[in-house]
Amino acid sequence: MASRVGCFLLAVLFGASCKVITSSDLMCTEKEANRTYNCENLGLREIPDTLPNTTEFLEFGFNFLPTIQNTTFSRLINLTFLDLTRCQINWVHEDTFQNHHQLNTIVLTGNPLIFMAETSLNGPKLLKHLFLTQTGISHLEFIPVHNLENLESLHLGSNHISSINLPENFPTRNLKFLDFQNNAIHYISSKAINALEQATDLSLNFNGNDIQGIEPGAFNLKTFQSLNFGGTSNLAVVLKGLQNATIQSLWLGTFEDTDDQDLTSATFEGLCKTSVESINLQKHHFNGFSSSMFRCFTGLQELDLTATHLQELPSGIEGMNSLKKLVLSANSFAQLCQINAASFPSLMDLYIKGNMKKLDLGIRCLEKLENLRKLDLSHSDIETSDCCNLQLKNLSHLQYLNLSYNDPFGLQDQAFKECPQLELLDLAFTHLRVKALQSPFQNLHLLQVLNLSRCLLDTSNQHLLAGLPDLRHLNLHGNHFQGGSISKTNLLQPVGSLEILILSSCDLLSIDQQAFHNLGKMRHIDLSHNRLTGDSIESLSHLKGLSVNLAANNIRIIPLHLLPTLSQQSTINLSHNPLDCTCSNIHFLTWYKENLHKLEGLEETTCANPPLLRGVKLSDVELSCRITAVGIFFLIVFVFLLIILLIFAVKFLLRWKYQHI
Repeated sequence: MASRVGCFLLAVLFGASCKVITSSDLMCTEKEANRTYNCENLGLREIPDTLPNTTEFLEFGFNFLPTIQNTTFSRLINLTFLDLTRCQINWVHEDTFQNHHQLNTIVLTGNPLIFMAETSLNGPKLLKHLFLTQTGISHLEFIPVHNLENLESLHLGSNHISSINLPENFPTRNLKFLDFQNNAIHYISSKAINALEQATDLSLNFNGNDIQGIEPGAFNLKTFQSLNFGGTSNLAVVLKGLQNATIQSLWLGTFEDTDDQDLTSATFEGLCKTSVESINLQKHHFNGFSSSMFRCFTGLQELDLTATHLQELPSGIEGMNSLKKLVLSANSFAQLCQINAASFPSLMDLYIKGNMKKLDLGIRCLEKLENLRKLDLSHSDIETSDCCNLQLKNLSHLQYLNLSYNDPFGLQDQAFKECPQLELLDLAFTHLRVKALQSPFQNLHLLQVLNLSRCLLDTSNQHLLAGLPDLRHLNLHGNHFQGGSISKTNLLQPVGSLEILILSSCDLLSIDQQAFHNLGKMRHIDLSHNRLTGDSIESLSHLKGLSVNLAANNIRIIPLHLLPTLSQQSTINLSHNPLDCTCSNIHFLTWYKENLHKLEGLEETTCANPPLLRGVKLSDVELSCRITAVGIFFLIVFVFLLIILLIFAVKFLLRWKYQHI
């Protein structure tokens, strides 16, 4: 109502007519025309008639369907995905999905199921994923076995299941993932595991079940893609029960609220007779941590010791020559040398992220890791006045280096000379003090991604990015430019191969129209959260096919001569700008409605002026910038009064003149 009143006042006061276009939204949200719909949390008791028969992907959770039967979804025969999360379903009747031959995923999570008919899942020819999480199931015989021959994943988490013995004739040949997390399973029998022997590359999830016993030989000569025993209080029982098994990934981590036993060398004795590639032990405590603790870890390729309260790794660890990935994040190392890296000569990936103490990089601590490809030392309060050649000595094959969220770094010439193969370098939120006239990155000829966001850079240094011929992605978010402007000559000139440029939150006021003249390969530029006006768009005039983010700037009016620049881009985001919705901006408003397919953030692209249209979406406003009948009437009256006034003024002057002759 307020917007209509505003339009009337505009018509009288400004001689322009406008109207707000409103549309009633469909009850269900259309994500992909005629195929994908979201009808969640609408209080529906049936499938709405507005859904087309061609619907394939339907999210229908948080509605009310206490009973589903063969007529409930009979019209939607093309369904491939159906989500019925928390629809208060109690009964699933016979042949509910008999006409849905293409259905491959059914989600019944959070429904208090009382009954599922034996033939309730008949119909789909390729049913692959079935979610029965939080449905109150206490035994597996509840699950109908008909038509599950192609089942790949079965999700049974957060129920009351105490035994994993599957019903007879339960098809397991194609099963890849079986989820039993957060149930009441405490014992695993040989019979239960033998029933799964037809499955290949199977992943079993027992996370949140405190396993207290495994029948000897239950896993003997069995092969698994992954096993998850997270939250088990006594790992020795689990590892003993897994003897003679082959496991690619074994998750044995615990949780902060779990009262588990400390890990000792004896805990891992069962591991000596098990073939495992990857182990996760996060958040456990070690007792008597020594080199013998790793006696049964030979052959291991990945080891995750995140948050295991370590202050150092013991020296003299033997047999870890196969280890390729080591995660030591969220521990309490004082110096990098305390990890005794020489014990892991084949290491390719090393993560020490979020160290709980201020981490000293030391000197040559990693020089024995000549095969290292990825190194993450972020969030570790590292501070160094001269980075990083001595600290990264002999890491000539390093490709990924993350030093973000640390304390100030001092950078000299060719600061990364020891890592000439770097392809990604992340220094975000680390104050960089460049102490050289030349670029600290100049030898990184293979670098493709450089993150320098919030580094408090001296952006007036035009040589800062020299020597990076292959740089594709540059993030300068949060760095300030002198005078709030990017001039014609700037630090971006040497990086002509750039495809993605992030300049958000740089407090920019203006950009010279030639500032990006050397960046002809750019595909995406983010200029959001600055103070730019519409005139800055001219700096993109020579670029085509860009994804441009200009959200949250100070753009009010976009002149007519800049519209071709916008037209030649692929996507544009102008949301959260104080856009003018008067006739002063009519050319842009007309262009906007004609190019909605190019625009992002339509819901947040609203008018700021005039006040009576503030908050109205641009796509909902139509201006007709012509003089209306009312406007013509007032104009004629005004001109007529002006003429009369002039006549009286002339007469008055003539009379005054004759009186004073």
